[in-house]
Amino acid sequence: IHGQLDKEVHPALNRVLNMAGAMRETKEALENVSGSLVILKDGTGKLNFNLSLVRTSINRTLNDPGCHDEDSDATTAQLCRNIRQSLSQLQISANFTRLPNVRPQLEKVKEVLKTDLRILVFKRYAPYVFNNQIINVFCVLGVRSLVDDIGKNITKFSKVFPVQTSLSNFTIFISHAHAKIEDYYPEIDQLDFYRWAACIGLCCMIVLVLAFNYLGLLCGTLGYDKHASPTTRGCISNTGGTMLMAGVGFSFLFSWVLMGVVTVIFVTGGNMEKLVCEAFHTKELFKVADTPYLINPEWKNFLPGYIYNDSELDLTVESFYSTCKENKGIYLALRLDKLFNITTFLNTSDFTKDVVEELDTVKIDLRTITLLEAEGKRNLLDFSEAGLSEINHADYLEEVNKGVTAVDLLSYARDLEAQTDLMVRNPLQSSLKGHISTLRQIHSQQIIPMEQAMSALNQSMRYLERTTSDLPVSLTKVDKCTIIKPTIVGYFNQYIEWVKMSLMEEVAQCKPFSNILDTAEIFTCSFLVDSMNAFWMGLGCSTLFLLPSIILAVKLAKYYRRMDTEDVYDDIPSYDTMNRFPRASAPPRHIDW
Repeated sequence: IHGQLDKEVHPALNRVLNMAGAMRETKEALENVSGSLVILKDGTGKLNFNLSLVRTSINRTLNDPGCHDEDSDATTAQLCRNIRQSLSQLQISANFTRLPNVRPQLEKVKEVLKTDLRILVFKRYAPYVFNNQIINVFCVLGVRSLVDDIGKNITKFSKVFPVQTSLSNFTIFISHAHAKIEDYYPEIDQLDFYRWAACIGLCCMIVLVLAFNYLGLLCGTLGYDKHASPTTRGCISNTGGTMLMAGVGFSFLFSWVLMGVVTVIFVTGGNMEKLVCEAFHTKELFKVADTPYLINPEWKNFLPGYIYNDSELDLTVESFYSTCKENKGIYLALRLDKLFNITTFLNTSDFTKDVVEELDTVKIDLRTITLLEAEGKRNLLDFSEAGLSEINHADYLEEVNKGVTAVDLLSYARDLEAQTDLMVRNPLQSSLKGHISTLRQIHSQQIIPMEQAMSALNQSMRYLERTTSDLPVSLTKVDKCTIIKPTIVGYFNQYIEWVKMSLMEEVAQCKPFSNILDTAEIFTCSFLVDSMNAFWMGLGCSTLFLLPSIILAVKLAKYYRRMDTEDVYDDIPSYDTMNRFPRASAPPRHIDW
């Protein structure tokens, strides 16, 4: 479209056409407001009268003697007081009688609409139709060229990177790997049985030693007799001592096996916990995997050096895992833009520049043509002076937002019915039931139509409020081609950005890779390593306590077992260490001396 045509003709004509449509919609809105006000004012008077009758009738009913006899029926008396206190809520809330009618504004708008502004516009719009068609041809050709170029680039991209084929090959690889793993299930089950049997056997060793020790203590304690000599101890006591010594024997027999197993499991489980599990949680394990000089001392980063032979690329195992953890696409996680850059295939800046230049080549000078005669201008001026700005929209909206009544009649009727049901069956209850039916009838016959009228009034008044605020907006120069070009190119740019974002974050999401690592960590650390550490800890503590159990068992067995001979200490002669050397003494005395 010619630059001069954009600056002068179409903005003015479009604005006038929009104003003509706004006039008709304003007339409809004013008619709705006027009709709704008539309905609401009439309905408010009738509703106020009916609610007053209901209040009076309920008050008259509550004057029944049953409502004042607190001695015989205190519950009914209390309910009557509650109902009487709530009667003040049965009144109207919104006062539509204070709202002025919009009939003067409606009459002015009808007078303005007697002149059809659209006919005046079309009389001036016809000379430009042929030129506009020429411009549209150029626009269509340019846009079609843009679409064809983008389609060719997308087709070229799909051939360079066959996504479907790559995903199919990867799926086949996963299926084959799963089938091979299933072939080893019987061997895995057999090894798991051996593991289970070995653990049970080790636990049985500890249980066997504990069983002999506990039985020995039990029998020895029950059969012990402090008055019996070692050779005359009872059978139960002797059995207890024998079992204690058997526990000592099994302790020596199994201790070396237990210590060896505890040592092996401790070395394996402890190192795996520190070097693998803890390092995985602190991300230190990824730093080890990202160490380049383990494979090639000249590499800066291991993963891009191994995949792309470019170690300078900012791609690490930790960043790959973190990106996959966020469920991003494999394109972004592995930096596949190193292999193929989607931006180069979907770059519209080059060929959109040619389309814009083509759209700017058509030039038609229409400066000397009058677009709107005096009659049309007068029509617009009369509409702007119709008095729409004099309508106080806030007052209307304030009354609409209040609601019809101070309380919802249905809710009030339900509450009143609930209180009435608590009363004793009598004429008072029947009368209140009749008033409840009257309230529901008032709601269905009067409240609902008034609420519908209020809704229509609310919508129409809000439209008039918007129209009044937009009415004084000055005439602006709108360039049709500058609207079409950025809009269409913007749509394509938006679509291309969506394609890029989808490819980076939604297509081929690499969440399964992080799930594989997380599953391996859970299986290895939570199930395997933690179980191993718990097992060696328990087994090691049990093995450690074998030593005091051996000492205690040997000490106690001496007092429980029956001896073949007794140790005698009374027949051994005692020597006086002070008199063991000979001393001088008088010779023996003889009779004949």
